[in-house]
Amino acid sequence: MKILITGAYGMLGSDLREVLKDNELIITGSKDLDITKENNVLQFIEDKKPEIVINAAAYTNVDNCETDYDNAYLVNAIGPKNLAVACNKLNIPLIHISTDYVFDGSKTTPLSEEDKLGPKTAYGKTKLEGEKFVKENTKKYFILRTAWLFGLNGKNFVKTMINLSKKNNVLKVVNDQKGCPTYCYDLAMAIKQLLNSDKYGIYHLTNKGELSWYDFAKKIFELSNITINVKPVTTEEFPRPAPRPHYSVLSNQKWINAGFSPMRNYEDALKDYLSLLKSSGQI
Repeated sequence: MKILITGAYGMLGSDLREVLKDNELIITGSKDLDITKENNVLQFIEDKKPEIVINAAAYTNVDNCETDYDNAYLVNAIGPKNLAVACNKLNIPLIHISTDYVFDGSKTTPLSEEDKLGPKTAYGKTKLEGEKFVKENTKKYFILRTAWLFGLNGKNFVKTMINLSKKNNVLKVVNDQKGCPTYCYDLAMAIKQLLNSDKYGIYHLTNKGELSWYDFAKKIFELSNITINVKPVTTEEFPRPAPRPHYSVLSNQKWINAGFSPMRNYEDALKDYLSLLKSSGQI
């Protein structure tokens, strides 16, 4: 299959390239295809003629989005709109990656695709606009909301914790934010299931299991055989420019009900990831 991947050099994009390498891939980063320019997108897709588009491009620096809203809006909202318009014109499916940040974080039970939306951050607001544009401009779409990504290529919480443990005897980690850690490789494998599917719509997609950042940090150190004192702190004790959702556990039930294979437990994924980090010399 001929597949166009945007954001192909990012954390998820890198794993998509690996997982889908047996297909004919059109690999693009922002220098190859500026998704914020409608005419460029349409021309590019008309020329390359992909059979499906996977949009893994995004402005993901949550804190920077607060002060760089215009650029975040261009990448997270206008970009998906342009891709949707082009995909609709050529009658090809679009797989668009979204986020748990489209919710307000106030719920205390796993979030379904039908739950009330209410982003509290510039990042979440721009990503929600992107979702709306996709739905308004094409019929053949998959919107995949995911969360707490970790992967080989790029910065993430797992790498940060391990690097901090080399310089500190004590680490303070937030204990009142809950979510679902998600391994990019597993997410890419799940996305592969959509290539020949027509079960369009919005899906939540994460590894199984829910926990706080504090518990996640402890699990990382436990599996890495690192001895360090990890202290739980509240969100208020660790202020950030953009507010983090207190609860963003995503229910994957709709995905399972649609007949797709569920993703494995985050702990099994984390074990594999840590082994890869070690063998590749990243830790």
